[in-house]
Amino acid sequence: MIKTVRSIAAALSTVALFAASASAQSVDLTGAGATFPYPIYSKWFSDYAKSTGVKINYQSIGSGGGIRQLSEQTVDFGASDSPMSDQEIANAKGGPVLHFPTVMGAIVITYNVPGIKRPLDLSGDVVADIFSGKITKWNDARIVAQNRGVALPNSDILVVHRSDGSGTTYIFSDYLSAVSPSWSSTLGKGKEIKWPVGLGAKGNEGVAGQVKQTPGAIGYVELAYAKQNSLAFANLKNAAGRYITPSIASVTAAAAGAKLPKNTDYRVSIVNAAGKDSYPISSMTWILVYQNQADAVKGAKLVNFLRWAYKDGEKTAAALDYAPLPAPIVAQLQNRLKTIQVANARVGGAQ
Repeated sequence: MIKTVRSIAAALSTVALFAASASAQSVDLTGAGATFPYPIYSKWFSDYAKSTGVKINYQSIGSGGGIRQLSEQTVDFGASDSPMSDQEIANAKGGPVLHFPTVMGAIVITYNVPGIKRPLDLSGDVVADIFSGKITKWNDARIVAQNRGVALPNSDILVVHRSDGSGTTYIFSDYLSAVSPSWSSTLGKGKEIKWPVGLGAKGNEGVAGQVKQTPGAIGYVELAYAKQNSLAFANLKNAAGRYITPSIASVTAAAAGAKLPKNTDYRVSIVNAAGKDSYPISSMTWILVYQNQADAVKGAKLVNFLRWAYKDGEKTAAALDYAPLPAPIVAQLQNRLKTIQVANARVGGAQ
């Protein structure tokens, strides 16, 4: 009997090992990072697998986690909504890191105020003072002044912010630093902020879920998450003084208003961009790859995927509320893929 039990246990162990091995072999590339582009990346990876058979496993863990995992070489690529700093690139174990923008999106101010029938209008300084705890009631005079005719309740504002290292937080705090001297001099910008007030939630998913279930809440999420959860979101006052609704068109306008430097490495901010139609909390999101690929097979697969993303993936961005990159930038990035090298040989040629 004991021998039989041991034989069964050994057989089960062998099956488990075989299954784990098969599962590992079934994944061609692994990535981790930003939750901001997760909806579009999920579609891309699914479509690419159907088209080519190449399977990509992506963990939506936040930009900070993506940068850490890439830096430790535990994934084949990272993803972030905040560009890596010079120090972070210097600390990466695999050498120089290249930033490849993929799509552009909008961070929206989403809220749950029962009875409000139209989108609220908010200026950047008011948003900064809400998230720093200086404005605490929905019927505060500064909110009322921007929303004449709206019956705002005398109820508390509950701030919901990210609890994890987040590129979405970086974009949001980058914007607040640009429009509020007080925010810039105290809380500043970064993937993590020492929030003076509010409740933390993990990922865009967590913030959207918390706002949806909490009357009086306000948070910041990527546009796709607000739409998927049927959440209200504000029109924001832009640099030209107009209240702008977040949309593909207004994000595209922001990109047009933010001129890229001639010798760009694409680590650029497009928040609070010039232009009358620009939505002020717009951003690129990036896939992060090592310039020198240690694994020739994976390196080639990664470059081929990125080529496909720029050629075919961009076409599906708008359906998920992301703005595709402008054609001239896509052309530049296709050329930039040629600088990725494997064993001293460039692998970025045409597919």
